[in-house]
Formats: sequence, structure tokens, C-alpha cells
Amino acid sequence: MATLNEMNVAILAVDGFEQVELTGPRDRLQAEGARTVLVSARNEPILGMHHDKPGDRFPVDLTFAQAEAEPGVFDGLLLPGGVMNSDEIRMHPKAQALVRAMFDAGKPVAVICHGGWLLVSSGVVRGRTMTSWPSLQDDLRNAGAKWVDQEVVVDDALVSSRKPDDIPAFSDAFIKVLQGAKR
Repeated sequence: MATLNEMNVAILAVDGFEQVELTGPRDRLQAEGARTVLVSARNEPILGMHHDKPGDRFPVDLTFAQAEAEPGVFDGLLLPGGVMNSDEIRMHPKAQALVRAMFDAGKPVAVICHGGWLLVSSGVVRGRTMTSWPSLQDDLRNAGAKWVDQEVVVDDALVSSRKPDDIPAFSDAFIKVLQGAKR
């Protein structure tokens, strides 16, 4: 039974995202009935990565500017990792603004691996408990988060995980948080 019918989840990414960190959770969300919307800097397709090898191109549904203009249409936000993606996306003010709008509204946000860099640059991790790829722990701690090394961490509406191996637990936790927000 689909439990997320009529929910819209924005997925923020640019070239260089870790492909499985987008497709794994996205496919689970869609299986639960959610509509996913890929949001990026430009309207051109973006390139996924299989660690350090090029993956597939994915069509973009909206730009950051278009999504930022109407953040209320989204019920949740998914941030895949990938070093190149995460290093670039954190520099986009409109991506940061969309993240802040979701946090301000108390909406579910799920972040995996290097995706936490966008949260750091958006100024939303202070006082939060979360996990990430281990190399981000200093960045997260310096931004005021409590970093822990766990498969998945749920802190209110924030769900975080470390790596692709965590995707099943990450997806389960995000779906549970979205279901709670739907009530």
C-alpha cells in the first residue's frame, strides 16, 4: 500500500552526485506513492557518478530559483551526496535558501554522505545530532552539530546517513518521518 500519496519530495543535486544515493531513496519514495522532483542549478540534465566513474544523466524538473519561489509545494527534501555535487551545491545561495525554508517550516529533510555540506553552508545544523561520511565530521561539529557514527540518525525531521550501504535504513527512516508529517 502506498503511504506517501500526494506528497512532493524535492531532490537537490548538481553534476557529480552519487547516483545510487539519489536513485535508491527516490525509487523507494516513488514506490510509496510520493512524487519526486529533481531540482538543480540549470535546466540541463545532470550527471550522476558511480563513486569516481561517470554514471547516467538525469533530467531536471526545476531550477533552484523556481523551487525557491514556491518551497511550500514540497513536503520533504532529499540531499544525495557525492563529493563533486556536495562541494558545488553548497555554493548556490538559492539551494541554501530552499534548505533554510524547509527547516524553518519543520519539513522532513534527508541527507546522506557528503550532502551535509549544504546543510553546513545553509546554517541549519547547530544543535542537531547527525551522521555523514566520516570526513565531514569536523565540518559538522565546527558548525555546531553533534556528529555520531551510526547507520541512520533521526533528529526531529532531519534524517541522516553515512554512505550507500546505509540506503535501506536511510530510506526506511525518511519514509517514516514523511508519514508522520503527513498526519
